[in-house]
Amino acid sequence: MGAYYSYGERPKSYVNTALVIINIVVFIVLEIIGSTQDVQFMIEHGASFAPAILMGGREYLRLLYSVFLHFGPSHLISNMIGLFFIGDNLERAMGHIRYLIFYLLCGIGASVFSFAGHALLDPYTVSAGASGAICGVVGGLLWVVIANRGRLEEMTTGRVGFLIFYLIYSGLRSTGVDNIAHISGAVLGFVLARILYDPSAGLIRTRAAGEGRKNMAPTIGGVCLYIAALCIIVKIVQLIMII
Repeated sequence: MGAYYSYGERPKSYVNTALVIINIVVFIVLEIIGSTQDVQFMIEHGASFAPAILMGGREYLRLLYSVFLHFGPSHLISNMIGLFFIGDNLERAMGHIRYLIFYLLCGIGASVFSFAGHALLDPYTVSAGASGAICGVVGGLLWVVIANRGRLEEMTTGRVGFLIFYLIYSGLRSTGVDNIAHISGAVLGFVLARILYDPSAGLIRTRAAGEGRKNMAPTIGGVCLYIAALCIIVKIVQLIMII
């Protein structure tokens, strides 16, 4: 038995659609005033760049801004197609607000790990894109499908597991791909879904719906620990680079 709906149709995934639109609008605006394939231009407009985060103004907001930036139309299109067709499933399972929080935390988390890896290995790497957050969505879907005994709508454990494998494998086989963001995003998405997913808060009735509403205290505590851990990682990298 899969998920089913009270009124015979799937609830609308407003947040996921809004995220896709925001990414597209940001891309169009940047293309109007410059070029998203100009690395220096992208640094000036919020791409993740370790020297800017580590020194000077300590521009930590780049870890968020970079999630909504893309290098050229093909980068944008491939990411938005993936988000559009995958994110709606997770939004229906988690609910609008939880999904928005989940997506942003996945994106920031993947940015932090990408920043840390590049700061230590190649500080002058410039990184941007929603792929870390999208891999987080896939990782989150894996946990939600597992929690629903192997099926959520048309998603199964095997399909989601294969999708994760394909995303990571294709990234490793390609050049110019931020594999640190992809891998960390998938892992963080799985972890965050365990923290944030509450079947009773979703927009659909699922196999796990009979488990009752989760206590909010562990959820809030888990999110706070997650954010604290990301802050600690950034500070540790700063200390290492200073030394």
